[in-house]
Amino acid sequence: MKFLPSILMYFFQSGKAKTNVKALLKFIVILMFLITFYTIIFHYIKAYEGEQHSYITGFYWTIVTMTTLGYGDIIFTSDLGRAFSTVVLLSGVVFLLVMLPFTFIQFFYAPWLEAQNKARTPRELSSSTSGHVILSNMDPLVSTLIEKLKQYEYPYVIITPDQQMVLELYDRGYKIIFGDLDDMETFRKARADKAALAFFNNDDQTNTNATFTLRDFSKEVEIVASAEAQESVDILELAGSNQVYQFSRMLGRALARRVLGVSMHANVIGRFDDLLIAEAPAMRTPLDGKTIMQSKLRETTGVNVVGIWERGKFIAPLPDTKITPDTVLVLAGSEKQLEKYDEIYGIYNLSFAPVLILGGGRVGRAAAEALSENEVEYRIVEKNPRLVGDKEKYVVGSAADLYILKKAGIDKAPSVIITTNNDDLNIYLTIYCRKLKPEIQIITRATRERSISKLHHAGADLVMSYASMGANTIINHLKGDNVLMVSEGLDIFKEKVPKSLEGKTLAESEIRKKTGCSVIAIDSKGTTTINPVPDTLLEPEDELIIIGSTEAESKFICSFAKKD
Repeated sequence: MKFLPSILMYFFQSGKAKTNVKALLKFIVILMFLITFYTIIFHYIKAYEGEQHSYITGFYWTIVTMTTLGYGDIIFTSDLGRAFSTVVLLSGVVFLLVMLPFTFIQFFYAPWLEAQNKARTPRELSSSTSGHVILSNMDPLVSTLIEKLKQYEYPYVIITPDQQMVLELYDRGYKIIFGDLDDMETFRKARADKAALAFFNNDDQTNTNATFTLRDFSKEVEIVASAEAQESVDILELAGSNQVYQFSRMLGRALARRVLGVSMHANVIGRFDDLLIAEAPAMRTPLDGKTIMQSKLRETTGVNVVGIWERGKFIAPLPDTKITPDTVLVLAGSEKQLEKYDEIYGIYNLSFAPVLILGGGRVGRAAAEALSENEVEYRIVEKNPRLVGDKEKYVVGSAADLYILKKAGIDKAPSVIITTNNDDLNIYLTIYCRKLKPEIQIITRATRERSISKLHHAGADLVMSYASMGANTIINHLKGDNVLMVSEGLDIFKEKVPKSLEGKTLAESEIRKKTGCSVIAIDSKGTTTINPVPDTLLEPEDELIIIGSTEAESKFICSFAKKD
């Protein structure tokens, strides 16, 4: 009922609504005239047949006949009367059963629903809103980002010009408003001048227009945009974006960094100040069959094993955790420490066979670019001839074709990177490649979050989600590069020492026991201590560099960060 005044105002003020109501009233007038006319004719024909009936009876018979109820209590005995009954019946079917519902729905009920929807469509944020994040497109990336924003307690609002989507998302509990991205008034209502960040994740042209409009509205607001084409990066920056990300290119390069066994170096997958995070396979190295304690990696190289992957499953290592041929070690250390590791273990997995890339789109080409920079041979399998570049590096055909895969070199390839944006196809190709070569490393992308576990179950060693990578990138930007996604579901993040832990040693904090996270470095007064010992004292101004799963990160924030 609270929307009733707005709805009535719509009918009184909207020109289209006024026209529709007038048309409906005209139809009702014509219908009433017809009923009155039939009532009079009924009276005269019944008098012709020698019967006398009141006009009320005539009105009753007309309504009963036109609505096809046909009680049969009043009938005509003459041919004239029966012909008249037929005309009344047919006109009733046309006017009451066909035209009236159609006219009512089109000219009154549909506009009424439209007015009701417009009245309940949120269009403006409270004037007190500030420090929020403005989003412009509801897709898997933004959906994942919203969950991250909730985790870090950042308010947000989605702007969309699609009224139906606004109502659907509003009913599902999302903070959303209706508005056009090229309208400065929309950003005024979104309190964009008080926002912490605006993120535009549409097509390049829409992003450019939205960025340009918002920058006209506010010179201070931080604007981040995504770009599909390389040439759009400069244009978006000229339009006013503070930062432009090519997520497809970033994902391709991230996938390529996960390729193992193609060089003599530990595979560095991330950097956090002076701290490097690397992955190294244990297969065919002296580490195979030993426990973490027996490996003595920390004593001989200085690196710390902060995690292990077992067929796509991340495990927090314990001293007695056994290293198997399927184990991929997640190492943390300085550049010199990783070089020491390379000297001892890097030579065991050397391979010169080309890495296979299935899919020659943006992600596939970016992966190839990253491999090329590291002087790693590769072959791209692409069935669309228009996407084929260097013919020596491409094999044209379907990746589901055994002949094509063998031609590309799957029999000798150490790794295969599956890059298509179709999760169903990626699952299909993962199962196929695992069946063809059980020992090959399979790295694949996921578009939908629900596909990640399926891809691991299908045989993928590592899965990277486009949505998670993009969401983490925006969170990194928002928090000042305080979060680094190592892989799907595994993050490195930086947090100040919680007040409840000040003055305690690392062992006394029980961070790992309570949350499942591991402290891999401590930044104290500009100096980073990598792999700190358990008796390290936690000072008030120190920053902890922590690795953990998404769930473990949430536990840390709830257990310590939110209590401060």
